[in-house]
Amino acid sequence: MTDNDTRDLIIIGGGPAGYTAALYAARANLHPLVIEGVGWGGQLMITSDVENYPGYVEGILGPEMMRDFRTQAERFGAEFLTEDVTSVDFSERPFRISVGDDEYRARAVIVSTGASARQLGIDSERELQGKGVSYCAVCDAFFFRDKEVVVVGGGDSAMEEAIFLTKFATKVTVVHRRDDFRASPIMLDRARANEKIEFVTNAVVEEVLGEEGRVTGVRIRDLNTGETTDLPAGGLFVAVGHDPNTKLFLEQLEHDEPGYLITQQGSTATNIPGVFAAGDVVDHVYRQAVTAAGTGAMAALDAERFLAAEEGHEAAALAAPRIEAEEAEAPLAVTSSGRAGSARASV
Repeated sequence: MTDNDTRDLIIIGGGPAGYTAALYAARANLHPLVIEGVGWGGQLMITSDVENYPGYVEGILGPEMMRDFRTQAERFGAEFLTEDVTSVDFSERPFRISVGDDEYRARAVIVSTGASARQLGIDSERELQGKGVSYCAVCDAFFFRDKEVVVVGGGDSAMEEAIFLTKFATKVTVVHRRDDFRASPIMLDRARANEKIEFVTNAVVEEVLGEEGRVTGVRIRDLNTGETTDLPAGGLFVAVGHDPNTKLFLEQLEHDEPGYLITQQGSTATNIPGVFAAGDVVDHVYRQAVTAAGTGAMAALDAERFLAAEEGHEAAALAAPRIEAEEAEAPLAVTSSGRAGSARASV
């Protein structure tokens, strides 16, 4: 197969969802091409220790885990292109995906480009990512046991992160640039009622302080007076929102107001037949590696079933309806003997 032949499946994006989809698709002999992007691996590439993914008993570094995912998919024949997609055309099939001047065609496409955590945009933040700067309390809170930490943000996500962190940290300071909060009243009340949480308002983080490659505190600036203060902290959690990486698809795929792609209920199918979406491009609630991987598997199975049905042998697909499942869903009928039984006739 040459690069310009029409492929069964192209997966756009590399990360837990994309690589899991590639693994399942490759094992189903769909010969997927994964256009993983220059920033392959997603947010886990800036994550240090991952201890909540099943199977890694001793934990693993985020980049190492993504290499494992990628290598496993490659073992079964998935191909990879470490370039960024520049445009897509889903108006007709085969679908067309452009990478610069090169065009690739596919009968089915899985979009798994993920989401990006919004950052503060200061140099010291980038330098200390994975070394005390985090964007996910559920992922990293365990590493800050018995430490003081700072959370930046004023919405529900910031309150949720702060409350969760109190299970591990000795003190959580929430820094917000205004007096009023975007968080819902109930979440704000819960945070204020927690004795471990303190608030610093009308302030911004100006610098993340560190020694020997670890966060030691943050320098905040009072927006009213201009004065700066150093807060000691073992970690900084930035909770100012996420942005789905869906700009390329918004004119062709249905999406909600923030830009997350919308899929059909109980499926990864989008509004365009043959185009599926998985991972953080559709998930603004959980945003975990394990849930992204799960939807990646679903997308590959949905794509396999779609292609098999198109070829007239849907029953051969791994995701084909199982007879026992159909029987379980069949309504019960009363037989002549008065006993309940399946309404489905035996064949």
